[in-house]
Amino acid sequence: MRHSLPLAPQFYVTAPQPCPYLQDRFERKLFTSLQGEHAAKLNDALSKQGFRRSQNVLYRPSCAECTACYSARIRVADFKPSKSQRRVLKRNDFLSRNATSPWATDDQYSLFHRYLEHRHADGGMADMDVFEFAAMVEETPIKSRVIEYSYHPEPDQPSALAAVCLTDVFDDGVSMVYSFFEPDLTKNSLGTYIILDHIEIARGAGLPYVYLGYWVPGSPKMDYKTKFNALEIYQNGEWVPLDHPDKISPKTDPLSIEPIAEQVAQISLPDTISVK
Repeated sequence: MRHSLPLAPQFYVTAPQPCPYLQDRFERKLFTSLQGEHAAKLNDALSKQGFRRSQNVLYRPSCAECTACYSARIRVADFKPSKSQRRVLKRNDFLSRNATSPWATDDQYSLFHRYLEHRHADGGMADMDVFEFAAMVEETPIKSRVIEYSYHPEPDQPSALAAVCLTDVFDDGVSMVYSFFEPDLTKNSLGTYIILDHIEIARGAGLPYVYLGYWVPGSPKMDYKTKFNALEIYQNGEWVPLDHPDKISPKTDPLSIEPIAEQVAQISLPDTISVK
């Protein structure tokens, strides 16, 4: 005999910390654990509501005085590359893609370390050792892939890693969890190329969206996401087209931010699960 029970995860809130995107702001995250046989179902449902995955945790910004973080995704069917993006594709046509299981390698960590040294030396991940890197890649309870981009520096030399992206597969798209690339190939715009290639990956799999993580208006390091057309953001409980990024003005009045309990109550959870 089988019974239906609701899938009811517990939600928690982190302590405020300095915001990595906007000066003089503090971030706070609402999060829940991601584990068990129903992890994929929970991940799919919450990711459509602005949550992101980090190892076995799902989180969403829930700051006390700010709503500047918007989850962003690209509508694959409507996307058309710009002239500059087509040039990026052509510039990187020497790269080969290889999708592997989420398993960390020494070559990946070496590239990751070089990337952080050149691009984010003062960031929170700068001190990540090889074991922490392996945990970031391998500790996933859902369908994840490591997408590697390789090339041959010389005809008689072995292939070398140019870029890597840890990618989750949803029921409606692919999510770029974290990507990094060779700093010596800066002119190749590899960050843009990885996104363009993920659009092709999603299109080939018949998936409608590429999830890019958060877009933060006013943060220069996030501006690149608005260069992609057919972009949507999760705003006020729904996905809306981002046609005019310059007109988005996040709320910063603490009285306009809903209490945590109300935020949790508004989260739509997956359908009931069957148990014996």
